[in-house]
Amino acid sequence: MSLYTSDNPVFASFSFYAALLGAKTLLMALLTARQRFRKMVSAFANPEDAKMNKGKIKTDDDVERVRRAHLNDLENILPFLIIAFVYVGTGPSLGCAKFLFRLFTAARFMHTLVYAVFVIPQPARAFAFFGGIIANLYMIYAIVTSYALAF
Repeated sequence: MSLYTSDNPVFASFSFYAALLGAKTLLMALLTARQRFRKMVSAFANPEDAKMNKGKIKTDDDVERVRRAHLNDLENILPFLIIAFVYVGTGPSLGCAKFLFRLFTAARFMHTLVYAVFVIPQPARAFAFFGGIIANLYMIYAIVTSYALAF
C-alpha cells in the first residue's frame, strides 16, 4: 500500500481535514467582504471599491479583526498542510493521526469563532491558537525522530 493514496486511511483522513481547512481559509475572504459591506460607509481600503460602493476609504476595526484572523489562518494552516503531509509519510497510527488532524482543525475553527465571529476575550483565542501549535509541534517531533537516522 502506498502512503499517499486513498487506500491509506491516514492519507484519506489528512485529505479530508486539509479540504475542510482549505474551504475555511477561502471562506474567510467572504467573511471579510461581509464585514466590509455591513460597514458600507466606512470600510473600504481601496479607492475604486469605495467609489463603486459610495463609501469612504477608511479602515474599520471589525473588518481589520476579520482580516487579521484570515492572515492568522494563512500563517498557521499552510505550515500545517506541509507538516501533516510529511507526517503521513512516517506511517503514523490512524488513531494518533486523526486525533492530531482533528485537534488542529478544531483549533483553527475555534480561533476564528472566538476572534472574528463572536469576540470572546483572552485566553479563549490563545487556547485555540496553542491547540494548533501543539498538534504541529508533535508532528514535527515525529517527523524528525522518524528520519533522524537517515542523516
